[in-house]
Amino acid sequence: MVETAGGVLVDPERLRAVRRLGLGARADAAFDRIALLVERLVDVPVALVTVLEDDRQYLPGQVGLPEQLAKAREMPLSHSLSRHVVEDGRVLVVPDTQADPRMRDHLAVHELGARAFAGVPLTDSDGHVLGTLAVMDREPRAWTRSEIAVLVELGEVCSSELRLRIAREIADEARLRAESAHDQLTLLGELTETLSATMDIDEALGRLGRMVAGRLADWCVVALAEPSGTVRHVSAAHHDPAYAKEAERLAQLAAAAPAEMKSLVAAVQRTALPIREDAADPRSLRERIKPGEIVEIAERVGLGSYLVAPITAPVGRRIVGVVILVNGAERGPFGEAEEQTAVEIGRRAGLAVDNSRLYGRQRHVAEVLQHSMLPQLPEIPGIELHARYLPAQVGTAVGGDWYDAFVQPDGSVMLAVGDVSGHDIEAAATMGQVRNLVRGDAYGRDDEPGPLLAQLDRALHGLGMPAAATAVLARLRRDADGYDLTFSNAGHPPPVLLRPDGEVEVWWEAPEPLLGLLPREERSTHRRRVRPGSTLLLYTDGLVEHPAQLIDDGVGRIRRALQGSAALPIDDLCTRLVNTATRRDDDIALLVIRLR
Repeated sequence: MVETAGGVLVDPERLRAVRRLGLGARADAAFDRIALLVERLVDVPVALVTVLEDDRQYLPGQVGLPEQLAKAREMPLSHSLSRHVVEDGRVLVVPDTQADPRMRDHLAVHELGARAFAGVPLTDSDGHVLGTLAVMDREPRAWTRSEIAVLVELGEVCSSELRLRIAREIADEARLRAESAHDQLTLLGELTETLSATMDIDEALGRLGRMVAGRLADWCVVALAEPSGTVRHVSAAHHDPAYAKEAERLAQLAAAAPAEMKSLVAAVQRTALPIREDAADPRSLRERIKPGEIVEIAERVGLGSYLVAPITAPVGRRIVGVVILVNGAERGPFGEAEEQTAVEIGRRAGLAVDNSRLYGRQRHVAEVLQHSMLPQLPEIPGIELHARYLPAQVGTAVGGDWYDAFVQPDGSVMLAVGDVSGHDIEAAATMGQVRNLVRGDAYGRDDEPGPLLAQLDRALHGLGMPAAATAVLARLRRDADGYDLTFSNAGHPPPVLLRPDGEVEVWWEAPEPLLGLLPREERSTHRRRVRPGSTLLLYTDGLVEHPAQLIDDGVGRIRRALQGSAALPIDDLCTRLVNTATRRDDDIALLVIRLR
């Protein structure tokens, strides 16, 4: 008989959040990728992303489970070690389950062979533990601090994904409730599109005011408060362009007098309901609002009635600000339909606020993950190495761009820059594997770059890695007269050399296909003699590409930036190169090698 779970597992709020996810007993591609990433980074036979109902454990992400469980994607709680993480609400690390009194008789230990276990909680925005990111080993294991740190970091990625899905589900529920009013629905649909077009919350709320003014009210003020109560955003818009300066001044005054805004937000927070005044009296406002110039501007632009609606963050139903709609006497007071629409606008604005904050946290985690995969450049006598990695300014900032440099036992130096297609966790994970394959295959071998890239191509296909990547791989050898450099290019932008006399060479060669498409038995190796005092530049396409230009134009930009700069310090040279990028919607990896 299946054991009935109790306590925190049957908490109604927690179960409501779980059911909003709609995951069920089926695979989820995003969580399968995270489980695969954990399996590779922590080196475990079993990695799981779990979500727990009150009587079942679902497995939207897994790697390493027996075939029957992997296909079913669910198990009773009697077989769940993760339930202890959910019940305790904290990280659980068990080196030997048979030595743990709570787990030694657990069915998962005996039937699944789980001898070591570690799990971190996955939470929603209210702190409810919905499931776990967990790993198991079939032998006792002393989990290291770095392994647990990786588990915690990727657990944050999973939690962010769960929160975003819950937010989307709540937004869908709100959208369905608004379908009864066609005109308002049209406005709300356009508003949603407008808010989703940017993750800059100040820009999003400014757009909200400009869209609402004239369609739902004569003018609109939007105020946003931090959890501490501090007012962090005030914007105003009027439907008549003649009052644009008045609206701008009103927002400035309100931002400079936060006590009034805080009081208004607090009033709405106390009731969690909109405030509506059908016949506004400026005299009563003068008694409550300082400075008086705010009321004077309100009277000039039209103050006949007003409606204050809460900005409600959907996850947790927190009131984080207000939307103030104002009509002049000519437009008349607000009705019930306008009030309902205003409340819905506040909800959608709250969704934008939550998404912006979630995006910020997820972007931070992505950047930490990306930078953790980039290498520490070696210190090599006579060779100065400098690298830059700049994430794209859109998306979650995790991508497949990489660079590397390492010294061979014979004293030669391997240099590489590459770009795995994609801008997500999967691309970053693949990037790490490709870089490690390059290192593992090339180290200790005297093969030239062409054969090494051909072998890498075969490895990608043989190991079934779903990678499409560009790369430049080079080997640098020093001799009595200077440097001998050989390189191979798999569909990547050409290396660029700044000579000691300030002239620039672009090493164009006949193009060869990307790695991971169709394996080639042979790839070309090209040879150059390089004089001491030269500077070699390897880079990814984010530095030179633009949708409206040929890549030759981008290469021409960096060529002009390098011209005559042989004496420029290498750090300043990198900054000059980065500043040539006309767009920042792709990652940039840059490796600069100065030869003494």
